[in-house]
Amino acid sequence: MSFVTILYGTLFYFAAAVLFVGLAYRIYEFSKIPAPLKIPTPPAPKTKTGVAVRILREVVLFESLFSATKWTWLFSWLFHLALLLALFRHLKFFTDPVWWFVSLEIIQAAGHYGAYIMLFGLFGLFARRVFVDRVRYISSPSDYLMLLLIIGIAFSGLLMKWFHTDVLAVRQFFLGLMYFQWSELPADIVLLVHLFLVILLMIIFPYSKLLHAPGLFFSPTRNQTDTSREDRHISDWAKKLESMKE
Repeated sequence: MSFVTILYGTLFYFAAAVLFVGLAYRIYEFSKIPAPLKIPTPPAPKTKTGVAVRILREVVLFESLFSATKWTWLFSWLFHLALLLALFRHLKFFTDPVWWFVSLEIIQAAGHYGAYIMLFGLFGLFARRVFVDRVRYISSPSDYLMLLLIIGIAFSGLLMKWFHTDVLAVRQFFLGLMYFQWSELPADIVLLVHLFLVILLMIIFPYSKLLHAPGLFFSPTRNQTDTSREDRHISDWAKKLESMKE
């Protein structure tokens, strides 16, 4: 077995461990943050069903971002849509047998052309940080580096369309990692760059601003009902204090 295969196999195991453990820990942290006040952003629903619908609209349509700035909403929504299409296209590398809808030509084509949409959205978000004064003022170097990292992943992935890569061997490599039966990874430079950038993203993701997806579900401005006039809201830690006094 080649050195490249051993190196990348080890790195993917390490990155996967960091990603899943880091995500679990951050979600645990989010769940423990107290919410002592009712602070839903109006207009807010009064029922839990309404809250669920509101969060669904936020996840699918980026409703609050659309209300704030249309250009940022466009670039961000296109990027996330393309990311979903790319996920569907890449499922063929991790499923055996390949799920029926993943093998559809329209899904594979959408995943490929979605990469162009992804780059369009990413360059738009990058230009926003460079040319919009108020956004540039609050941007840190890590904000630019995160965008450049994802741009590098999308661009290197597109390059593999023009520079031949043995995708069957790549699929066998990842299936081998999943079932602990390693297979050789092709030593194509574009593929290795693409996979290395993905590994970096997996390691950085739980500790970066990219972790806004699970954070949305724990945001009190979104997940609370507007019932402060009907019911007294007491946080969990305040309930414990009251019980101790009693």
